Amino acid sequence: MAPARQDTPAQSIHALDVIGRLKIGILMNLIQRVQDLLLRPRSTWLAIEQESTDLTALYKDYLVYLAAIPAIAGFLGMSLVGVGAFGVNVRIPIADGLAHMVVGYLVSLGMVYVIGVIVNALAPQFDAEPNLLQSIKLVGYGSTAGFVGGVFSLIPALAWLGLLASAYSAYLIYIGLPILMKCPPEKAVVYAVVVTVCGIVATVILGAVTGAGLGMTLP
Repeated sequence: MAPARQDTPAQSIHALDVIGRLKIGILMNLIQRVQDLLLRPRSTWLAIEQESTDLTALYKDYLVYLAAIPAIAGFLGMSLVGVGAFGVNVRIPIADGLAHMVVGYLVSLGMVYVIGVIVNALAPQFDAEPNLLQSIKLVGYGSTAGFVGGVFSLIPALAWLGLLASAYSAYLIYIGLPILMKCPPEKAVVYAVVVTVCGIVATVILGAVTGAGLGMTLP
C-alpha cells in the first residue's frame, strides 16, 4: 500500500494563498454589487436579469454576508453599547444577545426565501411572469439597502435610520419588478407596495418569534 501523500509547506502556503484570493474576490464582487444597486439600480437590475446565478450562489456569495450586518450590529448595539436614557443604560446579557443574533440571522435568511415565494405567487395578479428564482433574486438583492442600513443598530439611538434604508429597499424592488418579474410598469407601484407590506409583516413576525421564542428579558 502506497504511503499517503503529504503536502509540502510550500504547497500548503500556495493553497492558502489561492483560498485567500478567492475570498477577497468574492468580497470585492459583493462590495461592487452593493454599490451598483444603491447608486445605479436600473442598470444593475438589467445586469442581474441576464445573470445565470442560482439560489445557492445567491445565498453563498451574497446574502450570508449582507444578512450578517444587522445581526452583528444589533448584537453589539444592544449587548455592548446598550440603550441609555435619563442616566440609565440598559444592556441585553451577552448570552441572550448572541442567541438573538444567531436566530435573527437565520430567520432573516429564511424570510428572503419566504417573501420571494409570495412575490412569485402574486405574479399572475399583476400580469407578471411567475419565476421563483427571479422572485427570490428580486427580494434578495432588493433587500440590500435594508441589510446595509442595519449597521445603524451599532448605536441603538440611531437604529431608526435603518428604516430609511429599508424604504430605499422598497424603491429598489419597485425598480426591479418590471425587469425581473416582467410586470407592466403601471402595475409595479401596487405590486411593490404589496411586497413591502409582506416584508413589514415578516419583520414583525421575526421580532416576535426571536424575542418571545428566546424568552429574553432585560436586566
